Amino acid sequence: MDVVLELTDTFVTDYLYALALPANPVGLDIPNLANSSERVSSSWKFKTANPYFSFEPSKYAYMSVWDRDNIYRQTITLFLLTWIFGFILYFVFATLSYVFVFDKKTTKHPKYLKNQMWLEIKQANRALPGMSALTTPFWVLEVRGWTKLYDTPAAGPGPTYEILQYPFFILFTDALIYLVHRGLHHPLIYKHLHKPHHKWIMPTPYASHAFHPVDGFLQSFPYHLFPMLFPLNKFASVGLFIFVNFWTIMIHDGEYVAESAVINGAACHTMHHLYFNYNYGQYTTFWDRLGRSYRKPDPDLFLKEKKMSEAQWKLQVKEMEKMVEEVEGEDDRAYEAPVSKKNN
Repeated sequence: MDVVLELTDTFVTDYLYALALPANPVGLDIPNLANSSERVSSSWKFKTANPYFSFEPSKYAYMSVWDRDNIYRQTITLFLLTWIFGFILYFVFATLSYVFVFDKKTTKHPKYLKNQMWLEIKQANRALPGMSALTTPFWVLEVRGWTKLYDTPAAGPGPTYEILQYPFFILFTDALIYLVHRGLHHPLIYKHLHKPHHKWIMPTPYASHAFHPVDGFLQSFPYHLFPMLFPLNKFASVGLFIFVNFWTIMIHDGEYVAESAVINGAACHTMHHLYFNYNYGQYTTFWDRLGRSYRKPDPDLFLKEKKMSEAQWKLQVKEMEKMVEEVEGEDDRAYEAPVSKKNN
C-alpha cells in the first residue's frame, strides 16, 4: 500500500495538503508559493517505496506542515483511498457482473426483494465508510513498516516462496474466514451483525459488499493478519486484495459455473444465502467438509432449463422459510413477487 500512497501523494495529495496545511516558507509569501520554484524548510527527505520506478516529488511535497511521513496525514489519505477506490471497484465491477453475467430471471424469484438491487447498493454505500475506517489502521501499520511485507523477490524468503505465497495466502485466509463467518452465525451475534447481509436471499452482484460495516471488516481481517504473521510481496498484497474483492462479487453473481467439489463458487454461496447454516467458506469447500457444514448445490442449478424453474423455486422457498423461522423467527423482508404459502 506504500506504493499506492506514494503515487497518490505525488499526483494529488501533495497539492491538497500544501494548500490546506501550508508550512512557513523560507523567504516567501504564502500566496506566491504556487509561482515559486523554491522549497520551504522541511526535514522530510524523499525515499521511494517503489523499487522499480518512481516519480521525483514536486515542490509541493515540501510545502505542508504535515509531510508525507506524518501519521495523521497517512491515516486520512489511506482512509479516503480505501473508501473511494473501494466504491469504484465495487460499483464498476458489480455493474459489469450485473449487466453481462447475472441471470436477470433471478429477479422473478419469489424471494427476490422489492427494490432489492437499490437496497443492496444503499447498504453497501452505508457500509463502505465504516469498513474503510476499520481497515485503515492496518494500512497504516503496513506503510510504517510493522508487517512482513517485502519489496522484491530478492528481499523475500526465496524464489519458491514467490509462487507458494499465493496458495498459502488463500489457504490461510479461507480457514480464518470460515471460522469468522461461522461465528457470525452464532445466535448472540447474527441478528446484530450478520443479518443485514442475509437480507438478500437471492443476491445480485451488488450484494457482494452489502454488509454491516463491522461484519464486512471482520471477514476481511484475515487478509490483513496474514502479512503481520508471514512474509508477503507487497505487490502481491495489492493484487490479492483486488482479487479478493473480485471473488466476493463473483460468488454473488448467480452464474453457477463451478460445479466442483473443491471450489466454493456462486452455487455453493447461493446455498448459504438460501439455507443459512451451510457453506461458510470463501474459496474452497474444505473447511465446510471438515466442520460438517458443507451442502452440495442441487445439480439442477447447473442446468439452464431447470435452474430457474418453478419447481426448483418451490423447493427452495419451502426449505428456506423453515430456515428463516429457525434462525430469525419472523421474516420481516418485503418481497417483490408473491410469496409461496408454507403449506404449498
